[in-house]
Amino acid sequence: SAVVTSDAGNGVGYTGLRIRGTDVARTNVTLNGIPVNDAESQGTFFVNFSDLASSTSSIQLQRGVGTSTNGAGAFGATMSISNLQQFEEAGAEIDNTYGSFNTHKHTIKAGTGLLKSGLQFDVRLSKINSDGFVDRSSSDLRALQFIAGWRVSDKTHLRFMMMTGSEKTAQAWNGIPEAKLKGDNTALLNHYNNNIGTLYFTPADSVNLFTANQRKYNYFTYKDQTDNYQQDYYQLFADHKFGKYLTGNVGLFLTRGRGFYNEYKTGESFSSYGLNDYVSPSGTDTVTNTDLTRQLWLDNYYYGGVFSLLYEKNKTQLALGGGYTEYDGNHYGYVKWAQIGIPVDYRWYLLDSRKNDLNIYAKAQQTLGDNLILFADVQYRNVDYRMNGFRKNPTLTPEAKFNFFNPKIGITYLIRNTNNQKQRLYGSVALANKEPNRDDFEASPLNQPKAERLSDIEAGYEINKRNWSASANGFYMMYRDQLVATGKINGVGSYTRTNVPESYRRGIELQAAYMPAYWVRINANATFSQNKIGNFVEYVDNYDDPNGNQSAIDHGTTDIAFSPNTVAAGGLTFTPFRNLPYKQNLELGIMGKYVGKQYLDNTANDARSIDAYSLCDVRIRYSVQAKPFKELAFTLALNNILNKQYESNGYTYSYIAGGSTITENFYFPQAGFNWMAGLNLKF
Repeated sequence: SAVVTSDAGNGVGYTGLRIRGTDVARTNVTLNGIPVNDAESQGTFFVNFSDLASSTSSIQLQRGVGTSTNGAGAFGATMSISNLQQFEEAGAEIDNTYGSFNTHKHTIKAGTGLLKSGLQFDVRLSKINSDGFVDRSSSDLRALQFIAGWRVSDKTHLRFMMMTGSEKTAQAWNGIPEAKLKGDNTALLNHYNNNIGTLYFTPADSVNLFTANQRKYNYFTYKDQTDNYQQDYYQLFADHKFGKYLTGNVGLFLTRGRGFYNEYKTGESFSSYGLNDYVSPSGTDTVTNTDLTRQLWLDNYYYGGVFSLLYEKNKTQLALGGGYTEYDGNHYGYVKWAQIGIPVDYRWYLLDSRKNDLNIYAKAQQTLGDNLILFADVQYRNVDYRMNGFRKNPTLTPEAKFNFFNPKIGITYLIRNTNNQKQRLYGSVALANKEPNRDDFEASPLNQPKAERLSDIEAGYEINKRNWSASANGFYMMYRDQLVATGKINGVGSYTRTNVPESYRRGIELQAAYMPAYWVRINANATFSQNKIGNFVEYVDNYDDPNGNQSAIDHGTTDIAFSPNTVAAGGLTFTPFRNLPYKQNLELGIMGKYVGKQYLDNTANDARSIDAYSLCDVRIRYSVQAKPFKELAFTLALNNILNKQYESNGYTYSYIAGGSTITENFYFPQAGFNWMAGLNLKF
């Protein structure tokens, strides 16, 4: 059910993930049980903590509402990441990778193992650089992680984790105009003429548009058009076993984020920066606008605590948990340089926001007899969100308070539960609520957004035998006031969303795996779904209207944007050398992926869509235990080996002018054939 995209086109830098058609803002992400989603945008920006996979012991992905976890309510999926695992004994690991687009990754890990004092220390250093597939889409990513553990006793364990990540990413978030991508010069000229003075201002803009590679074009020409951000995670955990049946966990955390988006702006009016027009010293000339460079800053603290108690006895499991978080964020902007009339480091806005989030949950699981398992989960969540203005709307100061009640019940029946065969049937019903994000409040100042509600019904069957397994899961996700993408982006590349009264997602997810021999594994999965809005009304800017009103277009029942009806994947893995001397291992994997057509907005218009695409990748890994190393491994990743030309993301907007409706589509092409090769050494 997952679809991945990348602004730079090669998977480095800003990437996106959608599960069942919902974006990462609907996925509740936790790191060691600590909420990761940004409190305001609700998104998770993995670019801020690069190379996390190198120190991750497990990633669990649960689709649908999921069980109660700390942080914002899961509205499409739950991703639980754990990176507290430490070296069992003293050791080190070095990993170096190089590949297409001058992409290279370097990672060093080391650990002391468990010392006699009960202490244990681990560290990881990572650096990733890439030029990107798209022009001027480079990335410079760095990360440091430190873990200290102390086994105080057999019943008590303390752990401290510090992780810091920084990123400098050249921006490519405007995409490529459809006419440019298709090589249609006549349509491209029309596009250019329609957007002179709104998108294209300078001769350099024109030269770039008409001469750049049609799949690598980047709208931004300023060499330092970059996103710069650093995020630091501090997490402290205490685990204690109170007795035979009861265990507890407490966690405290601080997430510190700060950074800016640096950009060049042409023809900016002085009034938009709170300044009077510039008057020359002689008093004879008045200048109303100027070129400038500016930085848009985010500076925030996110802190709080979580706890959980688990009671397990015989066939009964009871859990109680919760958390409280506070977010203090500042939004401000500096003009770093201006052609005329604005001093250096002039700050033209300073806005703050505060968000408090309290949640508490209780879960119970009871096994009846040998086959029947009942499950219940209830969560209460209180949100208090206060926004003291927006950059483009400084007088808009919304306050929002929400009280959410999120229950879930489930049942599992074990048809058979033996060593050779396991079969089970399961079903669940869940209710989830979610508050709008910051952009939602700014995008609709006259009609404040509503909270969303989701009723999720899931049912499935699983069978696991000695050399094969299969499963089928059906889902029916019914939304009230779902916030869906309109297809239009705001000034920093985010999609704007609007409430729709009724919508749904329903479908079936299939998985299967088969091992005809110990050295061969075949696996496949597919999702077939319908994703519909009951009645969608599109509002289009009408520049022909003398009063500046928008035109409303009733489209009736439509497909939800970015929600393909079919997503499928398959793989074939060979491990022929597993029983050879010297503990050698060769693994060869061939993987395929298919993603069906996606609409760019909610009009279900084929002229505003992303074509279906399919990919094939190859993975090769050879490892051997050869002194002085514990393991020596070579890896090779061959991506998109058929060199398919495809786009995985895009956006659209329309307007009425001169008696015609003009639609502008923009796409994000992904790289053709590319490769990565690596060498891993374990000591």
